[in-house]
Amino acid sequence: MKTPQTKPADLNDLFRATDARARGRRVIRPLSRANKRNKSSNHTITMSTPSPKAAKSSSRYSIGMFSAGEARCDRWQELAHAGQTLVAQSSSGASTTETLATVEALLAPLSVIETFRAYPGEVMMSALKDALGRRDYSSFSRITNRIAKAIITGSYRRSVNAWKLGEEGETEGNDRLLKDYFDEGDLTKPYFEVLIVSDDPTPEQVRQGRVELRQLRRPEDPFVYEAVTVPSFEEGVLSVVMNADLQAVIIKDNFRFKSQFDAPLLRTYLEQHLSQECGSLEPKDYGVALARAIGKIRPELDVYLIVDGAVEKVASHLDSKNIRRIFYGLDDLMEIHLALLEGVNQRYDTPYFNNLKNYARRPVGTFHALPVARGKSVFNSHWIRDFGHFYGANIFMAESSATTGGLDSLLEPTGNIKTSQDKAARAFGCQKLFFGTNGTSTSNKIAVQAIVRPGDIVLVDRNCHKSHHYGLVLCGGQPLYVEAYPLTEYSMYGAVPLRTIKKTLLDLKAEGRLDRARMLLLTNCTFDGHVYNVQRVMEEVLAIKPDIVFLWDEAWFAYNRFSPFHRMRSGMGACDVLRERYASEAYRAEYAEFKKKHGKLDPKNPKLLDTHLLPDPDAVKLRVYATTSTHKSLSCFRQGSYIMVNDDCWESTEAAFKEAFFAHTSTSPNLQLIASLDIARRQAELECYELVGRSIELSLILRREVNKHPLISKYFTIATNAQMVPAQYRASGLEDFHAEGVSWKTIYDAWASDEFVLDPTRITLLCGSAGFDGTSFKGLLASKFDIQLNKTSRNSVLLQTNINNTRSDIAYLIKVLADMSRELDRMLANDPEEKAAFDARVKSLVTDVPDLPNFSRFHDAFRENPRSKTNEGDMRTPFFLAYDEEENCTYVKLHGKEIDDLVKSGQAVSAKFVIPYPPGFPIMVPGQVITQETIDFMRKLDVKEIHGYQAALGLQLIKPDKLGTRRKKPGAKGKKNGAVQRRAIARKKS
Repeated sequence: MKTPQTKPADLNDLFRATDARARGRRVIRPLSRANKRNKSSNHTITMSTPSPKAAKSSSRYSIGMFSAGEARCDRWQELAHAGQTLVAQSSSGASTTETLATVEALLAPLSVIETFRAYPGEVMMSALKDALGRRDYSSFSRITNRIAKAIITGSYRRSVNAWKLGEEGETEGNDRLLKDYFDEGDLTKPYFEVLIVSDDPTPEQVRQGRVELRQLRRPEDPFVYEAVTVPSFEEGVLSVVMNADLQAVIIKDNFRFKSQFDAPLLRTYLEQHLSQECGSLEPKDYGVALARAIGKIRPELDVYLIVDGAVEKVASHLDSKNIRRIFYGLDDLMEIHLALLEGVNQRYDTPYFNNLKNYARRPVGTFHALPVARGKSVFNSHWIRDFGHFYGANIFMAESSATTGGLDSLLEPTGNIKTSQDKAARAFGCQKLFFGTNGTSTSNKIAVQAIVRPGDIVLVDRNCHKSHHYGLVLCGGQPLYVEAYPLTEYSMYGAVPLRTIKKTLLDLKAEGRLDRARMLLLTNCTFDGHVYNVQRVMEEVLAIKPDIVFLWDEAWFAYNRFSPFHRMRSGMGACDVLRERYASEAYRAEYAEFKKKHGKLDPKNPKLLDTHLLPDPDAVKLRVYATTSTHKSLSCFRQGSYIMVNDDCWESTEAAFKEAFFAHTSTSPNLQLIASLDIARRQAELECYELVGRSIELSLILRREVNKHPLISKYFTIATNAQMVPAQYRASGLEDFHAEGVSWKTIYDAWASDEFVLDPTRITLLCGSAGFDGTSFKGLLASKFDIQLNKTSRNSVLLQTNINNTRSDIAYLIKVLADMSRELDRMLANDPEEKAAFDARVKSLVTDVPDLPNFSRFHDAFRENPRSKTNEGDMRTPFFLAYDEEENCTYVKLHGKEIDDLVKSGQAVSAKFVIPYPPGFPIMVPGQVITQETIDFMRKLDVKEIHGYQAALGLQLIKPDKLGTRRKKPGAKGKKNGAVQRRAIARKKS
């Protein structure tokens, strides 16, 4: 079988010209004497764009914004293969014309890309081009192979030989490259690169500057770095985008704005999304503006400014917050060198993990309740020594139930845990961050209980994780379910439209109950990859309720800070943008115009539902919380979680938050788990920009190869943007990541404007056309092919690419799908009866799908005002009624006349959460009136796992005679009764 190609996007497109005259030409530096040269009007060297045959690309999606590194590796590998071909052709006397064209087509964009990297550097690139110009194909092939090998394996990061040209450089430590990655011996100093933005240095000045920085190295330095120099604002931005090895940027005074390269896509990006264009800035402001631009793209990078003038004025500039330190001239290179190392070390430092390692090295006598601590009960055992050998000694040496000896307390951190949490808060862009060791299920309950009081109304997506529902039961909050749009064809829901949220809030306002709306709770991104326009949602909701609390369940989204695409749609990222926006004079002017046009908001005005509402900047309180399952998408042990806080009212909330944290957090947290949360933050800051970009790239490769494969796509397809997000929520019109003409700019614009977008790493693989329901297909992949996945639906499975995946993983999955498709083709072609049965099975899975039931309502017995337009209700009372099931509950069979009669009379009221897997959302909650729609859906379900339902007993319902006596009647003329009124008065006073 031919191995599927998994080739990333063509880097050539990054420098694609926009006008018809410029198409087919791009600006580059001279390659060699073999190149065809032409002088352009601005005295730059240009070269013809390679033909499609020479530079094949099936799509233009990532263009450096996702993973330039993957595409770079591929181009160097192709160039190495072409070099070997040149050697063979030259030796045999065959024509080299076509191969030379391929070489130059590959080398042209690489020559540009490598100007943004320290490796392979000017010396090696010049030698390579010189060998090609001299027709010394043997030397050309040798150098190309060495560079390709060093880039693909990363050996340039740890071996000085990779940087040498001579034979010494050829002795690349192959033994090092072949080491198993579990080997602990390869702990060389971490390597990073420093970007220097300076004014048109000559090649000799660049080389001299690099030599001077190398001379500053000391044996005690914790890291090794190399410098890469660019001469312009645009190339500074481009370097930050393209070079994932960068950890610091040094910006010198007096550099130009425009790049030496023709990069129209970059220029458009700068103008539209960073508000930077050549004419809008004075040259003296370029440095601070570049620091700001870098902060928007990669906020984790350290930025240093070197100025020759009034350093004090620069230090007080409004945007100097994006700059770590400002130096006056180049008087003290050693100070700059030490600042670079210290800046990276502050991100590298993991206080808790470091202390845990130190603790494990110390001789400790243990007289507390943890026999496995130090491992003596394990390694001295006659029967469980294999347990110790499997995990190794360190995990036992680093165990303790003590909070002394430098280990700190998770419940009341004052030492290294507190420092680790503060570092994580800085890294993830929030005011406060708390480690959770009981999973995000517990983190969600902590956040809900900290904010919501009994009787408060919480707008919540019914399809959110069950922990939110249970959290509301515990705190006594009343859920007001807002419905997500259905994707009936795939038996799943999308996300909640903003229009639905606004209407619900305006209805509460019209009834005079907006003060009770405490929180908006949404999942972002959803299990299936639907991502909200968080900034737009918060802005318009704040226009109606300026002090509402937002809780974003970002369980699957812990990496969002380290992707420019995902950050803009994260809770913390949007909060930063809105805080800056509402503090600006420009927004005050915008709001004044809005208020002049619309006046006081009339909740009964239907036009408001389609109007972009703006909040009063003087009334707004930004109160944003986010919970993340760190273990789901970062390098963290299972159950590791972060709770992120950005709350303008934190001082009045902190005490309640601590109580909730105490209530739900174990007094015996796993120390290794806390250490992994510390380590996850370190990796996120230092390399997640690259790793997240690669995971996105891999997802796009998989999408393309499956959907464009002529055989696989007959039976398996991956749902596109258009299939997962209806057209009314996609103003950009983006239908597929691989549609003709789509580039990273197209995708970025969609993420900036559309109401919902699809996270490319969440891959819905439709398997119904292959005759598989999701559960059966998941089981088959696991049992026969050792492929693990998580969620399923009636006719799909959900795959997820993350920072752990490799190109090999993608290739294996594609091969499995191809083999299965080939087997289906063979089976169906030879057996007509089998074909008929197969077609019937596909029809039942793909066409005859049950309608998805919406939430009906809470029974009047559990509502304060049954005549209200909104459907919030008391879920806590019916939940605890079910504890005395003999007294209060009854079981009714699903398939029978009794349940149908109860449904018709409105007396079928659920006593429990009923959650079928798949699809995994509650189709019944305590106190909910069960409708025929819900019963029909359950009867059509063919899943084995339904939480809260026992087929042998039936549905657990609240007895009808227990409902009439529990109704909370409103007072005279529909007014609130005394208890409700007292709670309302107390809330207003609070």
